[in-house]
Amino acid sequence: MESSQLTAQMIMQKGKRAAAAFINADCTQNRGRPSVHLELLLDNLLDPEKSIDNSETIDWCKWLIAGGRTPNEFSSIVRGFDNHAKCGLVWIPHVVAYRCRTCGISPCMSICRECFKKGDHSTHDFNMFLSQAGGACDCGDTSVMKAEGFCTDHGINYCANSAPVPDDLMSVAEAIMPRLLLRLLQHFRENGNIRAADPSYSYSKAANECDEYCSMLMEFNNMGELMRRVMTRALINTELYKQLVEPPFPDNKYGRYLTSSKKKYEDAVKAFPSPDPPEEYKHLPALGRSIAHITLLQEFIFWTFKFEFPQNIVCFLLNMLPDQDYKEHLTRTFVMHYSRIPSVLEMSKDPDTLSNRVVHMSVQLFSNESLALKMVEELSLLHVMIISLKMMMGKIFIRNTLHDPDKNFHFVIDCAKRVMKEHCYWPLVSDFNNVLSHESVALVFLRDDNLIDMWFQFLSMLQGMNVNVRETGSHVEFEPSSYYAAFSCELEASAYPMWSIISHLRDSSHADLAKKIMNVCINYLQDFLDAINFYHPKIEKNEMMHASFHFPLHRYLAAFTCQAVRTMGMSLKDILPSPDLLALLMMHPLRVQEESKYCLKFFKANFFEDPVLVCSIRVRSSGNKA
Repeated sequence: MESSQLTAQMIMQKGKRAAAAFINADCTQNRGRPSVHLELLLDNLLDPEKSIDNSETIDWCKWLIAGGRTPNEFSSIVRGFDNHAKCGLVWIPHVVAYRCRTCGISPCMSICRECFKKGDHSTHDFNMFLSQAGGACDCGDTSVMKAEGFCTDHGINYCANSAPVPDDLMSVAEAIMPRLLLRLLQHFRENGNIRAADPSYSYSKAANECDEYCSMLMEFNNMGELMRRVMTRALINTELYKQLVEPPFPDNKYGRYLTSSKKKYEDAVKAFPSPDPPEEYKHLPALGRSIAHITLLQEFIFWTFKFEFPQNIVCFLLNMLPDQDYKEHLTRTFVMHYSRIPSVLEMSKDPDTLSNRVVHMSVQLFSNESLALKMVEELSLLHVMIISLKMMMGKIFIRNTLHDPDKNFHFVIDCAKRVMKEHCYWPLVSDFNNVLSHESVALVFLRDDNLIDMWFQFLSMLQGMNVNVRETGSHVEFEPSSYYAAFSCELEASAYPMWSIISHLRDSSHADLAKKIMNVCINYLQDFLDAINFYHPKIEKNEMMHASFHFPLHRYLAAFTCQAVRTMGMSLKDILPSPDLLALLMMHPLRVQEESKYCLKFFKANFFEDPVLVCSIRVRSSGNKA
């Protein structure tokens, strides 16, 4: 029988090794053109009606890619051509890793145990830590750490293998990889709309069902640069994506499946739009309501967001980061989908785990200063981050109750809401802090009046939040959890970015930027005082029972004033507002200090003095009255 008349079953009857050798010869001979026999075989092996984690299918795929060698022999040969100087090892949460502050260019730099041991960090400022969100090894990456910290296997210390690659070594891999990646996308498409019909459905179920398949793809990637390049080229090729998922489809059973699959994908995209941004920012590409995917990678990122960042998919996508071209495509696509993170966090049944997985991915992408700056300049990343944070927090507004509530029209974040108690905002502020750690990005932020104005709008949401009422009568058995939520939010979402920005303002050349921040801060403080109807430096007796510990605008003004005087040669008379405004501004910090005395009195009573006082001195949130 002529080979062109062979069926998939006939090819498989040859056995895995012989069939793989036959397909390898066919692909090598027809390189650049599709192999009819391989397509027939893949239509059978990757039939979407089969379980994606079918062990026999996975084994066949490994043998086919090996091209007539055993999978282990093939892996060993391909690894021998790995000329990439970056480690890129990806680890999941609760794995021990290292951070060297002497070698790190980015504060988020981390390296794996093996690279740390093979490098010379004995006299450096380093620490060993248990990774909470997962990570990836930066050894060999000059954009994240200094070359002198690289181990003997990576970076400038690495000796590349310059031998030519045999013509037939990767021929099957190049032909089969697009279909392998497509099969994984089809699995997500099949499960992408189940939650609309069944709200109790967990996306983790679909992710677990493809765990072995993802492990196979990661095994291929771990063979090194040669195989990684095959995978990344397939993922970012726009023409290839068209060929795989766009009509016309063949007039057969598989073609009808592809039509149905495309419809499911389109429905899922429509059901997962970006939140509606402010009118003046709707033109930004990364804030569009919908997004058109043009590569396999872009659709993979969409499903990663939709399925709440499954661990196996996150690791699979991060494993290819040593390929710089791929890393830029991944970062760009991540930013284009970024505004959907708040809705994913709000809908999640486990926001704590989800937050770690989001940061596991984002920290690898935004730790590179040149890449982060590129995203800021080309895709308005800072605008996207701040708008996303504001839109998330804007959903949980309540009227502030400082002074006379009837005359107070200031609105603040409700610290009793789930978004605050479960720290759903944390990935957003963590990413914001990460990019602000880069001086070039921080200077873009400081020079953009609109960005500064948006940021102070957000800070105003925290100003005076979680108003407390001192209780001197009944005993409150448990303190409300909104206390912890409020202090955590101010620390993470306000103080950390403030210190990141200040760290870049080191001399008189930045005086104008610091002055601008202080002027904006004073204007927002004046708006705050007007909103709470506070015009005289006096707090009435009936108002003395109410206090908030949270005044980030005051803290920004104080911190920037201190930095300006200490490092930029500015005088207080050029910085401070009018004496009348200063008198008003100092009242609430003094009120906090007074309230702190009562807290201290409570602790002393609790541990050292009359236990009866424990019941008579209590501070509780006004939103949690019995």
